[in-house]
Amino acid sequence: MKKYIALLLALVMVFALACPSAFAAPVEVTIFNSKMEIQSQLEELANEWNASHDDVSITVYYSSDTVAAHMASRYAAKNPYVISMVDAKDIYSLGPEHALDMSDQDWVKDTTQAISVDGKVLGFPVCVEARGILYNADAIEAATGEAFDPAAVKTTEDFQALIDALIAGGMAAPCGLQKEDWSLAAHFFASVYEMHDDPDAFIAGIKDGSVKLADDDVFNALMDTFDVMKANNWMKSAPLSAVREDTEMNLAFGDIAFKYGGNWDWSDIKEFDDTANLGMMPVPSALDGFNDKLVGGGSKYFFIDNSVSAEQQEAAKAFLNWLVYDEAGQDFLVNTCALVPAFSNITLPVSDPLGASVKSFADTGAMVGNYNYLPDDHYAKVGISFQKYLGDQIDRAGFAGEVTDYWATAEVGAH
Repeated sequence: MKKYIALLLALVMVFALACPSAFAAPVEVTIFNSKMEIQSQLEELANEWNASHDDVSITVYYSSDTVAAHMASRYAAKNPYVISMVDAKDIYSLGPEHALDMSDQDWVKDTTQAISVDGKVLGFPVCVEARGILYNADAIEAATGEAFDPAAVKTTEDFQALIDALIAGGMAAPCGLQKEDWSLAAHFFASVYEMHDDPDAFIAGIKDGSVKLADDDVFNALMDTFDVMKANNWMKSAPLSAVREDTEMNLAFGDIAFKYGGNWDWSDIKEFDDTANLGMMPVPSALDGFNDKLVGGGSKYFFIDNSVSAEQQEAAKAFLNWLVYDEAGQDFLVNTCALVPAFSNITLPVSDPLGASVKSFADTGAMVGNYNYLPDDHYAKVGISFQKYLGDQIDRAGFAGEVTDYWATAEVGAH
């Protein structure tokens, strides 16, 4: 019996040496998600992954705090995530100190949206997103009795004429606007910077007084269109009480025809109706050269922390490559999360209509690039001013004045 026990122990030792992972605890990979629309999808992915993988365990976290504030708290506690999903500007501010150089990864050659700092690839693009006017073509055609061609709606006057036709056809209030500060300031107002040839110079001009925002052609052109939507907003009587999901539901059901937003809205809209003939079009305006383009590009970026263990870093690299090159990973990005992939090798058709619109603009280069260097407090502080404008608490000149006051002390991010 002793001989058998000794032999069994020897075999166990040989097996353990040959297969060290057989008895090792799985490598822990924590993922910070800052995109609330896909939190449940990521959590389900983690559950499925952990059930089928013994070597790597994934845990997903989400925070509603600003990305910069949340990440600062994690680093202050010396408790970094292995993989963090952040905004582009956070790659520039956090990356040089905390991000692993991924220049040697295969996926770098298959995207034009990666972020590099000082010659090092630090940011993995999670998806391509864009901003513009969401439309329900079925609802428009039902109200007007005519085929809808979004490309024919170029100017603010075109937009107003179509809205008048919709009202004449029985649609009481054809538009929807969100009250959220991020939608107003980080998305709509950010376009004011992005539609200038040199956003840095434009912002510098606001700061030193050489640019009068209230007199700026881009600002006024975009605000003219915003005013059209504001005047025809289904929540005009109480715009600061609007619930985002209600506006999305109204668009899905055809009670309204237009909503300012982006392709991320599909993750909510599909819960109400996934059969509507929806799409995205540029914001109509007097700005030739911009009124035929969506605004967007790479949106949300993963970086791998450079202070976690080598095993965690390798597991994180493998996970990112799984997203890009494995059929299941590609399916997760495109179909489960309804994202527009940022990688040329991913050829799965984008199934949702908003994402398909974005892809069609991206494929033809009809995109105004994101300005990724706004201060962390921009969307909150400018957003408050924009909310006051939406709620008729200040006029356009007052809004421009408050934004100018903001830039008196604010500084753009490093780039």
